[in-house]
Amino acid sequence: MAMPTLRQLEYLATVVDTGSFTRAAEQLHVTQPALSHQIRALEVALGGPLLERLPRAVRLTPTGRAVLPHARAALAEAERLHAAARRTAGLEEGELEVAVVYSVSLGVLPPVLRDWRRLHPGVRIRLREYAHADRLREAMAEGRADLAIGPAPTGWEGPIRELGVEEFTVVLPAEDPLADRPAGTVGLAELADRDWVHYAPDNGLADLLDQVCARAGFHPRAAIRAEQTSAAPLLAAAGLGPALVPADIVPAHFEGALLRPDPPVLRTLTAYTRTRPDSLTVAFADLLARRVRIGPEVSRRPVPDASG
Repeated sequence: MAMPTLRQLEYLATVVDTGSFTRAAEQLHVTQPALSHQIRALEVALGGPLLERLPRAVRLTPTGRAVLPHARAALAEAERLHAAARRTAGLEEGELEVAVVYSVSLGVLPPVLRDWRRLHPGVRIRLREYAHADRLREAMAEGRADLAIGPAPTGWEGPIRELGVEEFTVVLPAEDPLADRPAGTVGLAELADRDWVHYAPDNGLADLLDQVCARAGFHPRAAIRAEQTSAAPLLAAAGLGPALVPADIVPAHFEGALLRPDPPVLRTLTAYTRTRPDSLTVAFADLLARRVRIGPEVSRRPVPDASG
């Protein structure tokens, strides 16, 4: 059995409201035969007559009286749906799902979310956080979010937008002998004999630390492994060992010492979607591009993109 269409329900309500097939056809801008055909199709779909055609009027049958309130409710709900879509397209309301790696939610994202809330208070943001860029990519591929922010995904077929270059810093206790260097830099090889604040294996920054230390000629020994990226600078400042962290996650008025690795440790951050994004997603990506300020604008080879 065919389901009634919104157009058929609209035709029924208009015939009842005008009391005439002729006047209803004029109001709907259709021919009277086309209107009659759609009403008959609706009656077939619902299993019985809905209207009794009198010489000078149209009267609802018992079935028609039972159906009409539901027809009006369906039409009203459809109008609310269209209105919501129009408001979403106009950035007045809606919900945007954003997926990020942990360090992004700590560093670059909070000021962007603050500005978004001020500009579009009716549009909610649902944030999904992932410890590793591979998990972020999988979540996006499976449709769990509208937009992802993290290292550039390998083999991604959808749109990718570069946001900037993120710089990493080495965190040490304020009283560390290396903390007062005038240049403010440190070679990672100088820290080869230290026990490090490392990351849990499922945190993408564990891979990044192992890779950059391997390029410096050693494998970092772990004094402790942090599950949460935000814990690493605090543990390092407390003296548990050096930590390598994104510079933008270090809180203001931080008590530890911050040194630039030499050579620098950098990674490119991107925003990416599966397909051509809708107006909400485009607006959020545009705000990201304008608001995000991460790291130096230099042309250096970033670290591998599998980090979190």
